Amino acid sequence: MTMQGKPQPPLTVTICGGGRTGHLNAVLFKQLPGVTVNLLTANSDVLTAHEAGEPVVAHLPGNRQITARLDRVSTDAADVIPDADVIIVTLPAHARMSLLEQIAPYVAVDKPVFVGAIPGFCGFDWLAEQILGELPNVVIWGMKDVPHTAFELDPGRSIRMGGPKATLHVATHDREDDLSRDQLLAHLNRLYDAPVEMLESFLEITLTPGNPIMHSSVIYGLIGPFGQWHNRQFGKPICWWSECPEIGAYFLERCDGESQQLCKVIERELSVDLSSVRPLKDEIVDAYGDQITDSHTMLSVLRSNQAYAGILAPLIPDTPSSENLIMDPKSRAFEEDVAFGLALLVEMGRRLSVPLPHIEEIFGWCVTYMGGLAKSSLDYFPHSWPTEGHKL
Repeated sequence: MTMQGKPQPPLTVTICGGGRTGHLNAVLFKQLPGVTVNLLTANSDVLTAHEAGEPVVAHLPGNRQITARLDRVSTDAADVIPDADVIIVTLPAHARMSLLEQIAPYVAVDKPVFVGAIPGFCGFDWLAEQILGELPNVVIWGMKDVPHTAFELDPGRSIRMGGPKATLHVATHDREDDLSRDQLLAHLNRLYDAPVEMLESFLEITLTPGNPIMHSSVIYGLIGPFGQWHNRQFGKPICWWSECPEIGAYFLERCDGESQQLCKVIERELSVDLSSVRPLKDEIVDAYGDQITDSHTMLSVLRSNQAYAGILAPLIPDTPSSENLIMDPKSRAFEEDVAFGLALLVEMGRRLSVPLPHIEEIFGWCVTYMGGLAKSSLDYFPHSWPTEGHKL
């Protein structure tokens, strides 16, 4: 790519996390001139494939594919962090604290380094400040959602791209200045085809109704006390969205309504504009456009979104030798979305005296199903919020 007829300067991007989003972003970034792409991963299969010289294949919609040979892949932060201009954390929220602690000693201190999370929900700005806050050159940012859905990962070898977002939205920590925000936008607009827009507050990401209420509501509708599969086993895999039950969509709409009410109170109490945090149904329709064939109801939006097609719910065998399946209590839907997403909403509601009956009901049931909380977003959520922890 060029800017005003001149080649853009070299840019080194290190992606932390060898999952679906990490793989897809890595392949896409390697198609760009002047961009070096490194991958930090704990998955030894990814490292083995790279050392064997295997390229990573991304299967795109329309039976197209692209390939990439990443510049460096390592399980050691010292190999891939020091040169990075942009560091993108794609690990689930419950793994981010240890990851940031791992990379912190190796982040360059002689240039701006843009450390962000995709997606940035679950209070990534507060977590990154807690661990990287003493590095003034670090610019903390997050993206509102993943740029594309991705699935069918073969680690180190291939990934399949689902539907893309029409527009990408990012935010920075309150501490960042306008120059840092402009530099971040320049980098991200170079890396992504979709236009990237800057939000005014990171709370617009933290409070966006995404996976924390989507996954937990569907789970509760499937296997909760009112679900068809309560105290029963599944005989075959099911898809999250195309097989979403009506009661799951019902609880999702109730949780979304409560989340919107929480936003209104936060807007009033903190004098922050959260108008970008729109009802979930509107968010999904805007994000996926004509990939949704029926946008009449929440249920039809979920079931008819082509970008969601084929995404399986996290089921595991009831016993090692069983063909019967149960919802995996250690999946990201619980350890990330419940422990780090719903927990934050429940605590915000408690501190601001905002009733969240459906969110609290689902949260409590899910915590019981997963056997309690080991770690959660409350480990880094500022104790003084909302009095402090947000720039008024």
